[in-house]
Amino acid sequence: MANKLISEMNLPKSIANVFAARNIITAKDALSRSEFELMELLDVGLEEVTIAVAHISEIACPPNQTAMSLLDHRNQNEYLAGHLPTRLEGLDAALCGGIPFGVVTELVGPAGIGKTQFCMKLALLASLPTSHGGLGGRVIYVDVESKFSSRRMIEMGISSFPEIFHMGGLAQEMAGRVLVLRPASLSEFTESLQQIKVSLLQNHVKLLIIDSMAALASGEYGQGPPRHHPLGWHISYIKSLAEFCRIPVVVTNQVRSQSRDEASRYLFQGAVESRADTTTEDPSNFDSHLVAALGIHWAHAVSIRLVLESRSGQRLIKIAKSSISPSVGFFFHITSSGISLLNNEGVEMMGPQANKIHCQGHSGIINCDTEVLQ
Repeated sequence: MANKLISEMNLPKSIANVFAARNIITAKDALSRSEFELMELLDVGLEEVTIAVAHISEIACPPNQTAMSLLDHRNQNEYLAGHLPTRLEGLDAALCGGIPFGVVTELVGPAGIGKTQFCMKLALLASLPTSHGGLGGRVIYVDVESKFSSRRMIEMGISSFPEIFHMGGLAQEMAGRVLVLRPASLSEFTESLQQIKVSLLQNHVKLLIIDSMAALASGEYGQGPPRHHPLGWHISYIKSLAEFCRIPVVVTNQVRSQSRDEASRYLFQGAVESRADTTTEDPSNFDSHLVAALGIHWAHAVSIRLVLESRSGQRLIKIAKSSISPSVGFFFHITSSGISLLNNEGVEMMGPQANKIHCQGHSGIINCDTEVLQ
């Protein structure tokens, strides 16, 4: 609305011509200046400026809406509030239906915890026919670390939906709905984003997965904190794709060890011991120093964050960030059908436990205690 042309607002011709002569073309051009600035620039009186600004504001600003009218609108356009069910009953209930359309959902966790397994199951579910509870569309899967396995995805399908996958040729047809991209660098990924946007619009794409964003950025960090986040533009663009195309977008992120300076700055991520005798080299102490990679700027950009972690050898998936869901966690294991919850009754996460990342009993997940992504 800010870019609406003043010439199309039915202002009196005399004042409209003055705006045009002074190169004030859009509502934004006029409303970003004070009335006194406009008086000086247009060489007209205060009354004329006040009337013109009021008229422009009335047309350019969207009408006020009540919460009830917004709810009614959303109920009438159910697709705006759609979800991709994960088929994990407890998690879907906590997320009010599953992975939501129109926003970016992030999966955070150490290597080997199950992020890619979760992504492949989501790709399978999105490609399922709508008659079987899927979205009946295509999937774009950006496989940065070459971990995607079509064989594993089909195995999940046969185990989860045997009545579908034993039908002749259907497994191959559904696997053909998943377009896998493997950019070798962040710059190559940047170039492919425009192609992704076209594919989303033209090829009935119902889900975008990027596994993983941290791997894309790993070669872009120098020593010490960067002046500008290397993925700042990318997350803005990806969010716009989710909103414009009304599809779920799922990205994965890794974990790294947290510096003590960060711990003091970002206390919401959990209390970290600061005693002088605490040594980060002791593996028993690493558990309280793990944070999501990519930093605080990235954390604010995603709408939903699901953390996958390990507690005493048991895997747990928890809702660490959501505007509508409680902070609850569910213990799970990985089977032939993918991730399966051990119990649909969630464990409430209190205070910093919602953001703290545990790694008890899980190996190969500690990154170096530096700003450089490993």
